[in-house]
Parts: sequence; structure tokens; C-alpha cells
Amino acid sequence: MNVKISTRSRILTRIEEALVAAARSISPFLPGQDIVEFKSATNPVTEADRTANRILRDALLQDNEGWLSEESVDDSNRLDKKHVWVVDPIDGTKEFISRIPEWCISVAFVENGRAVAGGICNPATQEIFLGALGEGVKLNGTSVRASECQCLEGAVVLASRSELARGEWDCFRDDPFLIRPMGSVAYKLALVAAGMADATWTLSPKNEWDIAAGVALIEAAGGFVRKLDGSELRFNNRSPLFPGLLACGPQLDRELNSCLRERAGHSKRS
Repeated sequence: MNVKISTRSRILTRIEEALVAAARSISPFLPGQDIVEFKSATNPVTEADRTANRILRDALLQDNEGWLSEESVDDSNRLDKKHVWVVDPIDGTKEFISRIPEWCISVAFVENGRAVAGGICNPATQEIFLGALGEGVKLNGTSVRASECQCLEGAVVLASRSELARGEWDCFRDDPFLIRPMGSVAYKLALVAAGMADATWTLSPKNEWDIAAGVALIEAAGGFVRKLDGSELRFNNRSPLFPGLLACGPQLDRELNSCLRERAGHSKRS
């Protein structure tokens, strides 16, 4: 039997309490002054990441639940679990280090491969986004919904700072929407879910922990989210890496899909 709506409400309470505890635990680590290590040439990690991960795991994980986190060694036993927590203790570590207030703590609850509840906390802006299928989405306790924007003319689109710097968005320069640079992909998805932006997409692969909570929020808020190839997002896979994805309000999906297909066609011909 699937998790019932009333049960999802209790799950949201668990998520909120865990987010608050994690945010409190990293408050002593002043952004920019934490010791930075590198898991790879472009992938930093700090003690704040590890501290938040430990607090979230202690607060959330219960018997018969799986765990997938950027800062934990992956345990393949999660693949046999019906319920799995998918967590990024700090999404946007580069922004955290640079004191740019575009990082967040991201928590998703996955049931049978679907992200059914999620929470995203940005301690720097004091925002907590919470939502679940059938429960809607709240920002700091106030109900919000995805944008009802119906056309790209004047729409606000959130773009990855890294992708912009690499020139991956140059093909959109003449389009009629406003491109706004933003750090954490989880935070971008939360802002779209709350109707504070009209759309976002990522042209680079992302891991499940980057997007699972944001996907739950987008769908709970009545928005549209899919892989760039149009296929559905399913979580708790053996490999957590996804290709790019698109998220927007419910009225923009056809026009945006058409725009992205057209740009992809031009890119292949050039």
C-alpha cells in the first residue's frame, strides 16, 4: 500500500525538523572560512557538508528505509527499499564557500521510485520550502504554487552559473525570456515551485540528490518537470546520474520543449 496523504503530512514534519536541525548544525561554519577540500577538480566539500549529512541521517533514517546522499558512501541495499531518503546536505557548496546566498539543504522522500515529498532550506535567506503530492507546497508556512505564465515572452528563467560561464546558454541569447543566473539547482527548482520564477533547465547531467527534492516540490505545486528527452524522472536507480531536465509552470511546457528541441537541432547542425 502506498504512503497515504495523511502519512505524507507526517513525513513533511520529519523533513522540516531535520532541515531546521541541519541548518542549526552548520551555523558555526561561517561561509568562506570553512576548510575546503576537493573530491575532484571542480567538486569541493567542507566540514559543514559532512556535519549536515550526519545530522540529517540521524534525524531522518528509520528501519526499512534506504539512504542516498552526496556525502555518504553509497549502500546498494537501498535498491531493495520501497522508501528511500535522497539528500544533498549542501547543494551549491561553491556558493556556500563564496558567500553567495544561493545554496541550500535538500531532502527528498522517494516511494517506489517517485519523489513524493521534499524540503529545501536556504539558511542564508531563511527560506524553507516544503511540499508533498496531495499536500501542496508551502514557503515558510504560506501556500504557494508554480507560475501560471503562459508564454516565453517576459518569462523569468533561472540558469546555472556554471553553464552560463561555459557558454552553454549562448544559443538562448536572442530568445524573449529573461535569463537570471543562479547557483544551486535544488534552490532553482524550489523557486520555480513557489512561482518566484517561471522555468529552469539544466543542460548538464545532475545526480539524484541534486534534484529529487526539487522535483517533488515542482510536482506538488502543480508544475511540470521532465528529463530533456521528455521522459519521466524515476529515483533510486543504481546509477544516480541523470541527463538534463526541464522544470516550469504548467502552461509553459509545450512552448519550452519546442524551444529546447529547436536549439538542440541548431547546435547539431552547427
